[in-house]
Amino acid sequence: MGLRKPAAQDGLREVAVRDPNRDLPGLLRQLRNGNAQERRWAARDLVEHPEAVSALGDHLARETETQVREAIFTTIAALSSAQSVQALLPMLRSEDAQLRNGAIEALTQMPQAVGPCMQALLDDPDPDVRIFTVNLLGDLKHPDINTWLIKVLTRDEHINVVAAAVEVVAEVGTPEAVPALQAAVQRFAQDPFLGFAADVAIERIESV
Repeated sequence: MGLRKPAAQDGLREVAVRDPNRDLPGLLRQLRNGNAQERRWAARDLVEHPEAVSALGDHLARETETQVREAIFTTIAALSSAQSVQALLPMLRSEDAQLRNGAIEALTQMPQAVGPCMQALLDDPDPDVRIFTVNLLGDLKHPDINTWLIKVLTRDEHINVVAAAVEVVAEVGTPEAVPALQAAVQRFAQDPFLGFAADVAIERIESV
């Protein structure tokens, strides 16, 4: 009788490929080179590595998958440090609206880290950056919000920036902002829409 090949045993498990190293170098490699799902998990796991904030910010500029971007924004916001803020600020100048809005949303989640940079942002030469910063103030839970908005209303020379501030003040302003609203109306008396918006803001503030 010839030799018989042993029958294959049932129930053997497939050999699984080991997960990539979950240390900092391994996660950064996965963030750079993995597929979309691997990049997303790497971005989430990097929350355990505050020193990875700059790398996360750099990767945002070239990441195209929405879910990966969201994971990166979530991790950067969770780390909530001065480095987190610096990683996101360049996105305010991005032509990519999704990237820019994601950065603004993440910045609103770390008010204490953003605070020290706020005046410089409101003094930025680019009026678009100043407008995005004013919009950010609408959701930023920080005790100096009205102080910053009052400065915009009384000092900024760009009508669109001031109009954005009037809109935010209507939502979050306090009575201390009323004289600044009146001053803005006088400075831009040629713009009836600004005057109307300021009147609405004053009415809302005084009705609270």
